[in-house]
Amino acid sequence: MEEMQKFELKTKPRPAQSTVPPKKKGKNWFTRLNAWLHLWPSIVSGIIVVFVCLTGTIIVYCDEILDFTAGDARYVEVGKERVSGKEIVDALYNEDPKLKLSEIVFFNDPKRSIRVRAFHSDTQKLNFTYVNPYNAEVIKVDYTGHFFYVMAHLHSHLLIRGYGGWIVLICTVIFLISCITGLVLWWPKRWTKKNRQDSFTIKWKAKFKRFNYDLHNVYGFYSLLLCFILSLTGIIIFFHSFADVIIKSFGGSEEHMDAVLPEVVESRESLDFAQFAYKSLAENPDKKNAGIWVYNLDKVGAFVYNMGVAGLKSTENLDHTVYNRYTGDKIQIEKPYITHEKVENAVWQLHMGQWWGQFGKLSTFLAGVIATSLPITGFLIWWGRRKKKKKVSRA
Repeated sequence: MEEMQKFELKTKPRPAQSTVPPKKKGKNWFTRLNAWLHLWPSIVSGIIVVFVCLTGTIIVYCDEILDFTAGDARYVEVGKERVSGKEIVDALYNEDPKLKLSEIVFFNDPKRSIRVRAFHSDTQKLNFTYVNPYNAEVIKVDYTGHFFYVMAHLHSHLLIRGYGGWIVLICTVIFLISCITGLVLWWPKRWTKKNRQDSFTIKWKAKFKRFNYDLHNVYGFYSLLLCFILSLTGIIIFFHSFADVIIKSFGGSEEHMDAVLPEVVESRESLDFAQFAYKSLAENPDKKNAGIWVYNLDKVGAFVYNMGVAGLKSTENLDHTVYNRYTGDKIQIEKPYITHEKVENAVWQLHMGQWWGQFGKLSTFLAGVIATSLPITGFLIWWGRRKKKKKVSRA
């Protein structure tokens, strides 16, 4: 017993408090708020966001698809003289008197046919009609454009008049906020080699949960800038007052160019708009085509040509040429009005992916595909964590 009493432990036990791991510090209010803003509004608006992004992605390559469906109707044999604008209009009404003409596009290439955008007054369907510029023959009436017309209206207001646009707008604002909050969540706390690898690369051979997380996290980061631009330009297009602020900041006027154009004079005979279209193209050989909106020619005493590459909603490399339709004199439009048109066109180009040729379109298309997938992959991440929490609580 005495020997046992003399025995002393060489190592003393640690105090009871030191054996308990330190409590992890809770997330601060900003982190919790950011996570909440990224999750719950996105879940509520997820279905609409997927639909809006999908329809927007379909529209990106509409111009190329319209050229493809036009086929051989785009080209004609070069003749001696081109027909007048009146002959073109008469030929269109002879083909179908119920057409409502909207835009006529003349091409610099002598082999290209004239492209006319029109609606049918009975069916209200959009079509692109191709006319031979040398004999006014109607080559083809293509209704493929109506599909993109429907997609555009589904994209902008879900084909619901009145409050449909507001539903899309609210969901777009939520998506814009999700882009910002997503960047905050994505940002690594420490830029270690492993964190960089996890943040910028996808583990293709990982299990589904990890793979899905990488699709949401990594591709979401790569498409972040374009998703931000697409959602912001969509908001600008919806809010005219917001668009006016943007236009003014670039030195543009509040009003469109139409406000300073001469009014129509019914007693005077108008000159041929086709003649001046080709004159504009001859003076601007670097421009692919010249488009003129003809739906309002009964109100405007001028021919306004959009010079560049005419698309469904905007014109690439836009410039304007304006002529007095009675005298043929060129009208010089003040710079603020030109700036208004160009800024408005630039917003549409950014939204449609026409900002840098085919590279811009491909980038916008891929960003649209990723944006369409983000609510889906995000929901799957949340659902997987929710099921995991249920299993832990049961245990």
